[in-house]
Amino acid sequence: MTQDHRLSSQIKQGLSDMCRIWFQELRSVFRDEGVLLFFILLPLGYPLLYSWIYNNEVVHQVPVAIVDLSHSAESRQFIRMTDASSGVRAAYFCNSLDEARTIVGHQQAHGIIYFPSDFATRLNRHEQAHVGVYCDMSLMLTYKAILQTTQAVAMQIGSGIQVSQSTAVTARDEQLTTHPLDVEEVPIFNATGGYGNAILPGVLILILQQSLLLGIGLAAGTAREKNLYEDLVPTSRHHNGIFRIVLGKSLCYFMIYAVMGAYITLCVPRFFHFTAMAQAGPLLALMVPYLLACIFFGMMLSCLVRYRENVMLLVVFTSVPLLFMTGISWPLSNIPGIWQGVAWLFPSTFGIRGFLTINSMGGTLADIQTDYMALWVQVAVYFLATCLVYRFQINQTHRHVLEHRSEHQQAAVQGQPSAPAADERQA
Repeated sequence: MTQDHRLSSQIKQGLSDMCRIWFQELRSVFRDEGVLLFFILLPLGYPLLYSWIYNNEVVHQVPVAIVDLSHSAESRQFIRMTDASSGVRAAYFCNSLDEARTIVGHQQAHGIIYFPSDFATRLNRHEQAHVGVYCDMSLMLTYKAILQTTQAVAMQIGSGIQVSQSTAVTARDEQLTTHPLDVEEVPIFNATGGYGNAILPGVLILILQQSLLLGIGLAAGTAREKNLYEDLVPTSRHHNGIFRIVLGKSLCYFMIYAVMGAYITLCVPRFFHFTAMAQAGPLLALMVPYLLACIFFGMMLSCLVRYRENVMLLVVFTSVPLLFMTGISWPLSNIPGIWQGVAWLFPSTFGIRGFLTINSMGGTLADIQTDYMALWVQVAVYFLATCLVYRFQINQTHRHVLEHRSEHQQAAVQGQPSAPAADERQA
């Protein structure tokens, strides 16, 4: 009976300490402007800004500069057909490439269409002619519009040349000559064919991970600056157990990001009319292990943060590489195996792939079984790693306390004034 009572008292004390740590962490989050910026303002505002930039998924009348050194009927026909399209507008006519580069450099045009002097000559000799297309890569939407328009015009002119040289008698014969294979392109999961529906879902999930890592790292740097020995874990009787510390802190982060995750995955896509076919069950099943994996991953990495500013150097530069390594903007088959292995270390890899499957493709939990199980494996691995990190930090804190007390006792024996004891300064 005494042993059961002791076990019950330990459980109650552990739960009490965990709740106390949760409350202290929650209070420190809302008192720290930097952590509040990463935990609240960044997830609220950054998805809106990014979605607004790519909300216009198709651009029209992109201005281009024309450099026509051929001065022929064929080049003028190419220019007229390009200008008549909805995507490109022939805004400037230049005498040289240098003049056109100057116009593009001043952002007055977003691309250059260049006709060499032998353009018409090569066509009339039945040789392959070349048209140079130079695009400003600062905005992918304009690059896409210029490139696709010029390709379509070149194919149409090429079809006309084929018809003029063929022996076709009827219109059907001409159609078979120019289009022996009739290909009908039907976009299934990206009906608009834009970057918003293709890229934004992955970016939204990546924002959750990166903002969590930034906020947790900043909170860890703040804790080191405030604690007595610049340790991650303070010298307090409530911070003596590993599980109560890890669970108390992670509960605080999970409560905040349960709201942020619902806002980013449910509200933002509907604000900007992106594809949103996710059902409540699969989405909830995916987001729970994803948020937990991100939280424990961030807490594990927080041991590397000595100062508040360090977290920016550790996290910010990884956003673009992590997005590429997921395979949504770069073919997964073209990513080397070593980088695919590196991508498995980050929760965003499996979170983004799973979210795209259930949100953009209408998949179920069975369709994301591999990503779902991988996230739970990361939750277990990073939870154990976080416990080991905090055990090391607790032992280090205790060692500092013992060293300080030893110095205090030696100074007292020698009759010299000493610094206050560790427990007094912490109190």
